[in-house]
Amino acid sequence: MRRYGPALLLLLSGAAVLRVSLFSDLYLRYVQQGLRPYLIASGVLLAALGAVSAVRTRAPERHDEGDNGDDDDGHGHEHGRTPRIAWLLAVPAAVLLLFPPPALGTYSAEREAAERAAQGVGTFPALAAGDPVDLTLGEFTSRAIYDENRSLKGRTVRLTGFVVRGSDGTWYLARLRITCCAADASTYKVRIEGADAPEDGQWVTLTGTWRPHGALGSDEAWPPVLDAASLTRVKQPANPYERR
Repeated sequence: MRRYGPALLLLLSGAAVLRVSLFSDLYLRYVQQGLRPYLIASGVLLAALGAVSAVRTRAPERHDEGDNGDDDDGHGHEHGRTPRIAWLLAVPAAVLLLFPPPALGTYSAEREAAERAAQGVGTFPALAAGDPVDLTLGEFTSRAIYDENRSLKGRTVRLTGFVVRGSDGTWYLARLRITCCAADASTYKVRIEGADAPEDGQWVTLTGTWRPHGALGSDEAWPPVLDAASLTRVKQPANPYERR
């Protein structure tokens, strides 16, 4: 079994990568959509290397004349075997293959993100006609904190995100933004008023109106506030992250 260790590790790793990238959309929990072709190529390459390694390991070895035929180098170690510690590499591959970790959620959102989608007070393009207007949390927070024309005032908006419950009874609608992968995630967060909080981590779609508070561009304006008019529980979208 140990002779086939390298091949098995390569095959397991390749299968895990292909499981989340080629045969499902689970890769969106960890990286941006544009990286899918690279993940698929990596998975195929790993699987191919594993298959080649298995074939070469199975092929009978040629021995020089005078060789006693033992697969021993005289020091009590067999060639081509995998060190036991290397099998630890199989654990993350097996977890990814069988039990893919969920997307980042409330824990990451609770680490207060000070980044904003826009820098400095300025003007924004006009909102689409009609109410409610669908906005990402990034668009909503940028306009609420930095738009000197107050384009959100008097408009009904619709936002989708997951619930983050505060220790003081407040709750927030949150969503994470990634630039490349889950490792660089940052948080958009909106405080919700006028609706009871669902369970922590539940994805919801909220319709409501912006409640102005704090001076534009100030710390007091963060996080923005939404007076909720309606709340609908929804499933987590295939891509749970917002793009930059």
